Amino acid sequence: MRSIGLRLPPIRLHASPPHYRFLTSQLRAASQLITARPQSPALTARPSHPYAVSHIRRQQRQAFSTCTPHRRPADDHDVNGTMAGEAGSGAWGAWQVQPSRFTQRVVDAMKKLYPEELADRSWDNVGLLVGNAEGANSKQKVLVTNDLTYQVAMDAIEQDVAVIVSYHPFIFSGLKSITNKDPQQTTLLRLVQAGIAVYCPHTAVDAAPKGLNTWLADIVSGPHQSERSVAIPCAAAPESHSPAGYGAIGRFDPQKPVPLTEILKRLAEKLGGLRHIMIASPVGADVKTTEVRSFGVCAGSGYDVLKNADVDLLVTGETSHHSALRAIQQGRTLVQVFHSNSERGYLNEVLRPQLEAELRATVPEAEVVLSQNDKDPFRILDLNELS
Repeated sequence: MRSIGLRLPPIRLHASPPHYRFLTSQLRAASQLITARPQSPALTARPSHPYAVSHIRRQQRQAFSTCTPHRRPADDHDVNGTMAGEAGSGAWGAWQVQPSRFTQRVVDAMKKLYPEELADRSWDNVGLLVGNAEGANSKQKVLVTNDLTYQVAMDAIEQDVAVIVSYHPFIFSGLKSITNKDPQQTTLLRLVQAGIAVYCPHTAVDAAPKGLNTWLADIVSGPHQSERSVAIPCAAAPESHSPAGYGAIGRFDPQKPVPLTEILKRLAEKLGGLRHIMIASPVGADVKTTEVRSFGVCAGSGYDVLKNADVDLLVTGETSHHSALRAIQQGRTLVQVFHSNSERGYLNEVLRPQLEAELRATVPEAEVVLSQNDKDPFRILDLNELS
């Protein structure tokens, strides 16, 4: 910053000699700090006397109002999203911080692909959950993940992204404090520090006509034709995304049932090369000879969505012990593939390329990548491996 030449007016002091000497030393120190900006590290050792401190501020305001060009609030932000000339004349404050334009483009693209009206807001929390300011992060890069953990956040920082699209909501309930005592809040603080925004679509992706559950139903159906419907319709779906709903129901030609073993192998392959699948079958049923004429799918913890569906096969990410007992007592086969295994493949195969194509229509250099640290927290351990 260029130096500012100031001629300080004489100061008349009405004080006893000891106090006069102390205040004179304070003002001498103050004069040396006048050219520093109000938030300058130089002020960490500023004089302590109230008169000297006010003297610094008054002279700084005068100096910068005459020597620093006035800046338009909407156009001139420093890397922290604050006004560079906030000590100058005129009002200034949080209203002058502008949201990131690239982040808004990501939000607009996600809303176009998966309108937020599709989400089940009775319990879900979707949308832009963490924002960032214009200038806080100049990158045109998005990271897609199923879950936003601390490891995924560090991956985003290492990959130098501006926005994270996390399928599962990063924040579900209200926060009364944000500290490092909680792992979620520690992650939040780290992301804010790095200037990274977070958008979460969740059940809007589930309910979309070409969304997650349609993709999962296509895997179950494979090369076989199936008549489709939704388990629970979404009444708030816009016309552009109708019909929409939670969970997908499929019915094969009654004269051409599909072997259960074929469906299981296809699920294992398409969901990332799974080596194990959990299955609950009616008492006395043989998996090798079971045939399927109808099915219901719902990714994640989807049993409650499917529990009233009159089908032979239920496929979900995870469910409870009692739900499995209920299903087999109804004569149904229930398959669970672990929660995020039922979701992560869609993010890679469908959401990531669609989002990138949508962004590049307005931001040609935009890039959408997958997190390298996102994975299901559970794994099947073969105890023989411990020997």
